[in-house]
Amino acid sequence: MVAEAYKSFLDAAAAHSPYTLLSTAARISKGEIVEPQVFEQMHKAVSYAHTLGLRIALEVDLRVARAAFRARYPDEQQEELVLKTVELSTSGPTVMIIKGDDLADHMVGSAPPFLCLTIRLVRAYSFVRGRDGIDPATVHEIGASGIHAVADGPKKLTVTIPSQSGLAGRSVCVIASHGYFTPDVFAPHLLSFQREIIRQYAGLPLAGVMKDEWGFPPDHTGNPAHDRYWYSPALAQAYSKRTDGRDLVRDTLLMFTGERGRERERQAAINRYRDLCRQRNAAVEDDFYRAGKETFGTNSLIVTHATWTPYPGVQEFRKNGLDWWDATRDIGQCDESTPYPCRTSLAKHWGFPLWYNQFYASTLKPYARELWANALSGGRLNVHQLYPHSGTFEESCIELLRQPFMLGIARLRMLDFITRAPLDCPVAVIFGHASAMNWAAPGYDDVGLGVAAELCGSGYPADLFPTSLIGTPALRIDDDGFVCLGVQRYHAVVLYHPEFEGKATLEFFQQAAKGKTSVFVVGDWTRDFDAQPFEALPQLSGAKLHSSSNTAACVAAVRQALETAGVKRVTAWSVQQTGTSFDALPPMDGNSRLTDGTYIRIAGAKNAEGDPINEIFACQGHSVAVDATGLVAIRFSANGNVAAFAAGGLKSIRTDGLKIALPERIDFAFRTEADGRVRGVIQGWAGPVPDALPAITSDWQRLSVPLLLSAAAAK
Repeated sequence: MVAEAYKSFLDAAAAHSPYTLLSTAARISKGEIVEPQVFEQMHKAVSYAHTLGLRIALEVDLRVARAAFRARYPDEQQEELVLKTVELSTSGPTVMIIKGDDLADHMVGSAPPFLCLTIRLVRAYSFVRGRDGIDPATVHEIGASGIHAVADGPKKLTVTIPSQSGLAGRSVCVIASHGYFTPDVFAPHLLSFQREIIRQYAGLPLAGVMKDEWGFPPDHTGNPAHDRYWYSPALAQAYSKRTDGRDLVRDTLLMFTGERGRERERQAAINRYRDLCRQRNAAVEDDFYRAGKETFGTNSLIVTHATWTPYPGVQEFRKNGLDWWDATRDIGQCDESTPYPCRTSLAKHWGFPLWYNQFYASTLKPYARELWANALSGGRLNVHQLYPHSGTFEESCIELLRQPFMLGIARLRMLDFITRAPLDCPVAVIFGHASAMNWAAPGYDDVGLGVAAELCGSGYPADLFPTSLIGTPALRIDDDGFVCLGVQRYHAVVLYHPEFEGKATLEFFQQAAKGKTSVFVVGDWTRDFDAQPFEALPQLSGAKLHSSSNTAACVAAVRQALETAGVKRVTAWSVQQTGTSFDALPPMDGNSRLTDGTYIRIAGAKNAEGDPINEIFACQGHSVAVDATGLVAIRFSANGNVAAFAAGGLKSIRTDGLKIALPERIDFAFRTEADGRVRGVIQGWAGPVPDALPAITSDWQRLSVPLLLSAAAAK
């Protein structure tokens, strides 16, 4: 019976949810994804789901095959350098103890955590430190005869530096290494092993494969002391190649402490190290995506999200280099509390109209809030089971199938029928990627979310993304002179803290400043990526170029520019600030606009399946009177006719050229195709098409509404 425990949930999901794609993982203690018994169980579950019309995207990440990777490639495990300084004793030997810890997060499930397997001394340096920092001329490596290290198990290293006359009055930095039970991100065989796992599952009827929160091992602190650095021989070799022969171990001392007269060199080392880690993580993500497509076909889906903490700050810098926009996906995906301006930009970048947020909570109410707020801001809900939950995993999943927000999810399918456009965000905040991640510069840990949130709070939704997108196909300046990300045209862009940006960024904004998009700059731009002098701001000019000294001045200036351009406001979002962290939360009741001009009216603040909408509003110069539930969406063509319309629980609609009155409420939508044909869809209606609808079209698709599990169980 245990071997077929998956059937009860799959049966319930097929019958009582509107979903057809499920993502799943096997983070278990009793086996790894490459083992025959796990493969056989997955084969049974995936095949059974397929018979029910459910498709599965399975996690086949090599982190759920860590033991297999280590057995084959024992020398390709992830290491971390830890740096500790001490003032040498003048009366005897100096003793230092360095300890390692196991690392863990939700990624491992019940599988073993990222165990600290080894600890060893890598190197030690002595130096003289003054009031203005380390004197670089005094930095010397301590040879093997001048230092002794003894490991007591895999997590404790005792380092002894004998009393030496030549080192009297000096400081020492000891650099040790922790080795972890997980593949090195730079491992030479990582990509081939990853592809091997994917190919192992090629015979299963999978919808695609899943890669979740990829990156280095978890560090929930973000390393505020900057005394730890991901390391491996392969990473050191890549760093040396990237930096014309520099020694990564020696540069960690420079990045950690700083040295007199070498601040630019330190900033450059940090930029290069962090960008190298970001690019490698992005390459791993991209190869996984391409291997998945090659194995399961071009129409397969590669899920889920690259976001981990999920805030674009210090934890993500260390985890993956904030590679959210580099991790190749078909759909913009995120999780939990990812800031909304990041969600909307991910959709534009990857070209799918919607973004999906994987969401969970320990109680039910937040799910409905997430559903309707997401719908207003161009997104949808990727439902994660209740967590934490006192019952079994299966029970926490099934509990959600009893909830009325499943009806809300089904209702929102009407909107998907009439448009393939993302949320219209008339402004973008483009933050300096290197500046945000460089702790030796003033812009550290500031990606401009304060600006983006304030604009959203003014009724102007804003996209947020990094300068590292410059040079990618999605970010461009169109023939009319507008800065665009995908299909999104921006009336204004804010270049936020561009310090350390180089020639490519300068050339992009030189062109942008001459076009139709108003360009605002916040922060200095005096050094390039290698921290060399680069006075870029004087090289920017244009009638639409503006410089702002601070966030408040920038927000005020952007608002004025958007008002002057005639950009209409939508329902304002609620600005949230916790410490230095920002976001803007869309309401559950309000209006928004898509890039194709579709007007969206959402109401779900009180009822999970949607609230009454009985009102008159203006859209594209037309008066629209509607009586519906949860959702109304309308778009007019250039000739003034209704080109597309969708509503949940529609009772009546009256506007220019369209008048419908129904005897009973119905989920309903129609759209006019490019060739003039009109197609429609009705949901949850068993009888003949209502009399008012054949006049619109004879082409009606029918969708059923899943019966909530509790209602079904009562019968």
